[in-house]
This record gives sequence, structure tokens and C-alpha cells, in this order.
Amino acid sequence: MSGSDPAEHERLEVWCAGEDWCPITSTATILGRKWHPVIIHRLLQEGPLGFNALKEAVDGVSSKVLSDSLEDLDEHGLVTREIVSEKPFRVEYSLTERGRSLEPIIVAMRDWGQEYLAAPAEG
Repeated sequence: MSGSDPAEHERLEVWCAGEDWCPITSTATILGRKWHPVIIHRLLQEGPLGFNALKEAVDGVSSKVLSDSLEDLDEHGLVTREIVSEKPFRVEYSLTERGRSLEPIIVAMRDWGQEYLAAPAEG
């Protein structure tokens, strides 16, 4: 994760509805998945995390969904997976430079939610 990886600076080709490519739709395709923004937020807050620590930080996500989400985020160049030790086997997930660049968007989502949304009443 040196930041010198040329892939970090390449633009991703992302599907877009309609005939003209739309950066908003393309970004929403990646960030619109249920757990993606939460995973990015937790990695922004906590820094690199192992799978179990990340699963605990993203309360409510199943192991399968977290694994699939991390794989998708990795394919989009937002998260990197690093083997920390082999005995015992341990993997750590962290944000790439591209993933960290989403911080203003994730913070804006959090701030908007805090201002305009409320948790459902228990009952």
C-alpha cells in the first residue's frame, strides 16, 4: 500500500444506465450496496482491521456478505487485503488511497443522516 501502485490512479470502468456515461450513477453503483459505505466508514475510523474485528465493527453483517463486500471493494481498488501472518493465518483489510479519497463523501452521508434521519421508534 505504498500509494505508488499505478492501478490506484487508473480510472475504473463502471456500468452506467443509459447511453451516456454518468459519473453519479457509476459512483452510486459502487457505494449503493448496503454495506459498502459502512465498511469504508469503519476502516476510515479504525484503520486496518482483521476480518473478525471488521465484522464486529459492522454490526449486523453476516460473514458471507462481509466477505463478498470486501471482495467487491477490493476489485474496485478501494480496499486491500494483506496477509499479516500465516501461523496463525491472519488477514488485515485496509483502505487504498482511492478508498480513503471517499472520506468526504462518507462523512457527508453520516452528517446528513444525523441531521435529517432518526432511528425507528421501538415498539
